[in-house]
Order: sequence, then C-alpha cells, then structure tokens
Amino acid sequence: MGQEEELLRIAKKLEKMVARKNTEGALDLLKKLNSCQMSIQLLQTTRIGVAVNGVRKHCSDKEVVSLAKVLIKNWKRLLDPLDVPFISLWPAPSTHPIFTHQQRFIKYLPRALLQVLEDMAGWPLTVSHIYQELKSTDMKYRNRVRSRISNLKDPRNPGLRRNVLSGAISAELIAKMTAEEMASDELRELRNAMTQEAIREHQMAKTGGTTTDLFQCSKCKKKNCTYNQVQTRSADEPMTTFVLCNECGNRWKFC
Repeated sequence: MGQEEELLRIAKKLEKMVARKNTEGALDLLKKLNSCQMSIQLLQTTRIGVAVNGVRKHCSDKEVVSLAKVLIKNWKRLLDPLDVPFISLWPAPSTHPIFTHQQRFIKYLPRALLQVLEDMAGWPLTVSHIYQELKSTDMKYRNRVRSRISNLKDPRNPGLRRNVLSGAISAELIAKMTAEEMASDELRELRNAMTQEAIREHQMAKTGGTTTDLFQCSKCKKKNCTYNQVQTRSADEPMTTFVLCNECGNRWKFC
C-alpha cells in the first residue's frame, strides 16, 4: 500500500471516530502519522490535516490532543513563510513583507471565520497561489484575498464554504475564481434576472431596424437579430451595418 493510500485510510478512520464520538485507538493512528514523511502534496490530496484537527477538537484524551497539536504544527512548517506568504492563524515572520498585511487581515476577521480558515488545510496554499500569480502584495493582491474571505464568510453562500472545506473546490481553483463564479445560486439568479431585464429595456428603447435571420450571433449562436444600416463614412464608401441580437443583446457592426 502506498503512502497516499495509507494516509487516506487513516484519515477515514479518524473521521469515523469523530463521527461516532469514540476516539479509542486514535493515539496509535497519530503515532503512525508522526513517523510518516509528509509533503504539501500529500496534505492537500489526503486532507489528513482536517481529520487530525477534528480529533484534536473533539477528543478529551490529553495525550491524543497533545500529539495532534504537534502534528499540525509540524505540517504547517512545511509551508516556508519566506517563500510562500499566507494569511492564517500561523503568522509569517515580522521580517517578511506580507507580515503587516497579514496581521491587519487577522485583526478584523470574525472568530467564526478564523475557525473556518483553520479548518481549511488548503487556505495557505490559496493565498500562495494568489501571491505567485500577482508577484506582489499591492492593492490588487489584497483585494483578491479580501474577496475570497468575503465570500467564504457570507452566510448566504454556504455552498462555497462547504465545497472548499470538503475539497470539491481546490486551493488553486478558489484563488482564481471570479466574483461571479464564487457567488451563491441565489445571487447568480438575481444577476441573471437583472441582465435579462436590462436587455428587454434596451430592446424596447431601440428605434427602427429590420428583424432578420441572416446574421448569427457569435455569443449565443442564435439568428434572431435586428439590423440598421447607416452611412458613417463618405458617400462613395459602403454603409455600416449595425446588428443587435434580440436574444442576448450582443451588438456588432461591419461594413
């Protein structure tokens, strides 16, 4: 059995212990983990850190809790704060340029959200991916991090938080997701309704034009269009044709 399979097996056992509220045998499993050679990739793919953290929070055995804390502390050290800046409950050294931004974020985060971030084994990697992409801790970087935090703590968007905690959305993916992609289903429906309403209002406001199926919209691929021809250049030049898609509101022109 490979190391990844073994870690997955142990993680599953620990999760069952927590679910059954019976952590007997957890100490032996944690001792096995303590002898394993861990890597960031293994932590991310097996989510063993989440399982161990669950035991730490729900076990009353002091020896088990103590060993779980040691394991989590050691695994967090795998992320070298000098190379991989991140915002979480384990701060970077004060000599690192991200330190002041990190402390500012932590200061204003609600306790409930801090607990969520602590449970997210991939959160340091999420911020790391953002930093590696932008190569800076400027306003663009801070706004990107703030948008992740804002969406994760939004009580109207539990689906995003659940998908991140379960691993359905990876650390790398959430680092790159747009506001529209992170939005809740309710907000997406609202935005879509507003877009459709704006299209209808725009179509009602247009004057003249001829409906035709000769043109195909490049966005929605429909052929329900309205076009107008206007002489925008000199008289010896061909007229400019302005086309409006009646389905999605896309506009284009050609001569």
